Amino acid sequence: MDNEREQTELTPDAVEYEPVPVSRLLAEMKDTAELQIDLCYSSVLFGSQSVAQEVLALERHVDTLQLQARMSLLLSARRPTDAEQLAPVLGVVTATEMVSDAAADIAKIVTEAIGIPAAIQATLPDALETLVRATVDSDSSIAGQTLGDRNLETDTGVRVIAINRGGDWLLNPDHETVIQTGDRVVLRGPTAGIGSVYTEFTGDAYEPPELPPGTIDDVDRAVDTIILMKNMSELAVDLAYSSVLFDNESLAREVRELEVEMDALQSRLEAWTLRAARQLDDPIELRGLMHLARATEVISDAALEISDGVLRGLETHPVIEAAVGESVEILVRTTIESGSRLAGTTLGEQTLSTETGMRVIAVRRGQGTDAEWIVSPTASTRLKAGDVVVAKGTRTGRDRLEAMAQG
Repeated sequence: MDNEREQTELTPDAVEYEPVPVSRLLAEMKDTAELQIDLCYSSVLFGSQSVAQEVLALERHVDTLQLQARMSLLLSARRPTDAEQLAPVLGVVTATEMVSDAAADIAKIVTEAIGIPAAIQATLPDALETLVRATVDSDSSIAGQTLGDRNLETDTGVRVIAINRGGDWLLNPDHETVIQTGDRVVLRGPTAGIGSVYTEFTGDAYEPPELPPGTIDDVDRAVDTIILMKNMSELAVDLAYSSVLFDNESLAREVRELEVEMDALQSRLEAWTLRAARQLDDPIELRGLMHLARATEVISDAALEISDGVLRGLETHPVIEAAVGESVEILVRTTIESGSRLAGTTLGEQTLSTETGMRVIAVRRGQGTDAEWIVSPTASTRLKAGDVVVAKGTRTGRDRLEAMAQG
């Protein structure tokens, strides 16, 4: 029976051409790949087979989407000029698939029992937000409510980042999304809030997974490197899509710089792994770290591929702009006006992520060659009138953010 299931998983789904706009296919690829990144790290952190299998299933879905997108692009190219214009689109399709494949490789640390050292696994929860799956019980008080009615993120800091309903994924649900009995929801947030929210959804007490203790020296340095690689790879993908959407070469150059830094971080983690091998009776358990570092670095390579057209001075094709615009979690750029609520305050003081659901990924200060980019700003970053804020979130959140930025 296991052999039959394994054979089924290895056999690709049949793909036929469907007259679906490439922008829609690419938007779904983008949303799915970004969800995979969230899920794959969680699967490794908690050694969750079920979450890892979800990542692999989503990878197969992205494979199908990219084949359909390629078919549509091939049918669209009738002249050499068409091929020249569509080449960057094909590059974004390929790069988005690279992100999906890399996330699946990270999940295989669990499904193929590669594993990571217990010392790393025990320390990571303190550095990452908790991510869990919960099935909505028929007696749950939230069943039948919208996320806006419940005001979950404001009350608890926990966000519903995806819902699996009858096998179909609803990515990045918004305040109008109605929670239904039987929904399998993915929750992300601080450990302190996850327990109560999990109980509210399922009716069961939340039991954090028991993580084994570890005894490797200097483990904090390895954990810091892993977290930095994860955050930088996600930031690189966000900035890459932003550079394409806004046709912004400065953002694309930031992606290139991040990719160079990721190479250095990969080397640092590999060096730490080799030193740690001397302390273990069975160094083979460190193999997962090498696997994790390599796959995470591939994500940053893919981000650079997404922004490659911008770096080469090629005009962004309308299909790519439409795809990023149609994405469930959108990118927005807004200017802080003089006299606005945001001018002169820090991101932490305004609790932007709580009030708007938008996450600020970059701030541009100044104009032209004198412009300075603050990438991945923190709660202490102070905004000034004239700053251009690049943020990511829902369409409703965009309206709230723009209202706060107006004078």
